[in-house]
Amino acid sequence: MILIGQYDSPFVRRVAVALRLYGMAYEHRPWSVFSDAAEVARFNPLKRVPTLVLADGEVLIESGAILDHLDEIAGPDRALIARQGTERRRSLKLSALATGLADKAVSLVYERVLHKERSDLWMERCTGQIGAVLDVLEADRAAAAGPWWFGDRIGHADIAAGCALRFVGEAHPAVFDRSRWPTLAAHSDACEAMAEFKAVVQPFSVNA
Repeated sequence: MILIGQYDSPFVRRVAVALRLYGMAYEHRPWSVFSDAAEVARFNPLKRVPTLVLADGEVLIESGAILDHLDEIAGPDRALIARQGTERRRSLKLSALATGLADKAVSLVYERVLHKERSDLWMERCTGQIGAVLDVLEADRAAAAGPWWFGDRIGHADIAAGCALRFVGEAHPAVFDRSRWPTLAAHSDACEAMAEFKAVVQPFSVNA
């Protein structure tokens, strides 16, 4: 398998962490959606990452779809998400909140870097959405009894949140106040302490 995209993307990183937790070998193409757009477009016409190229040449796009395939390969007993029921639905919802949070953080970067004239209204909206999601995730994570959201074993919701939190913290340090969301801050630290997270770190940069 070939994973396309840079590790400073929270979406690419969540796939890379899952691959390592599953023990699945892959090649990494650290292509930028800006400076390497033509290369990315060969596999994904949207010029978006992550993109995963399977051994037979099939191409998967979007982190959720990629992880669904990896879960299938891993099998239900090893999958990083419950196979059915309330826990699965909650995990999918939490993952969606975390990736939505990351998406809003990316939108803020684009507004700040790509537009000559920034929209204060749009930036306030994105910042407000990020804060609202952090509030919900903080309360939900604080109510979890185990070391991870659903017990003793890390799952996709934990990974998505961990990757999103690092991105927001690096891209918008004034937005993620660790004292306001201490449980999420501790969650982020727990993720970053794992070997699988340490192996796929890339400092955030808008110049890549």
